Amino acid sequence: MTDLQRATPHKHWYFEDFTAGLEIYLGQRHVTEDEIIAFATDFDPQPFHIDHAAAEQTIFKGVIASGWHTCSLMMRLVVDNLLKHSSSMGSPGLDSIRWLKPVRAGDTLNLTYQVKEVRASTSRPDRGIVVSIWCVSNQHGEVVTTVEGMGMFGRRPAGELPDA
Repeated sequence: MTDLQRATPHKHWYFEDFTAGLEIYLGQRHVTEDEIIAFATDFDPQPFHIDHAAAEQTIFKGVIASGWHTCSLMMRLVVDNLLKHSSSMGSPGLDSIRWLKPVRAGDTLNLTYQVKEVRASTSRPDRGIVVSIWCVSNQHGEVVTTVEGMGMFGRRPAGELPDA
């Protein structure tokens, strides 16, 4: 990691604060069996997400979190620890999601936001695009999920100094 920072609530992130290579640690989340089953029951009721006996018979050998659940947990960390402290203007979309290893009850997930590319908008001078890779690892340091996408961020208002 080149320039790992910990996101802090007192900093307000504008487009100009993001540079290619920047990595921001966005916190962790412990995963429980109850939330795995509750999420999957509502949104992804495949047997290996909700049924212990059936899950034992799969390649996973037990209940695992839905990949969509993992993405939702990632999104919550990004919002709480970066986007709500920024000039975020939403996202034009994602380019990839990779579910590399199963997430199980008892796992503690750690999220890093890696800036891949920044580019100012050519049509709208008040904003820019930040291309990022969200990388979540478990408590063993194994990468379990990656998401690559884009976020739109407003430019810093004229005369406003960067946060220290």
